[in-house]
Amino acid sequence: METRRRSVVKAIVWNVMGLATMTLVGLIATGSAAVGGALALVNTAIGLTLYIVYERIWAGISWGRNG
Repeated sequence: METRRRSVVKAIVWNVMGLATMTLVGLIATGSAAVGGALALVNTAIGLTLYIVYERIWAGISWGRNG
């Protein structure tokens, strides 16, 4: 089973990569680094929260595990 700390670190690393990607996409779509960055921050905050909850739920499900 995965520890909560590991789940959080994985989620943070994943969301940092997503933040960079969304900032670039937002910049390209809007032409504004500020608007693109704001959209990316909101998306990252929501995504990080949902990802942590999702990982913790799956950590408690034994289906599909060997042993």
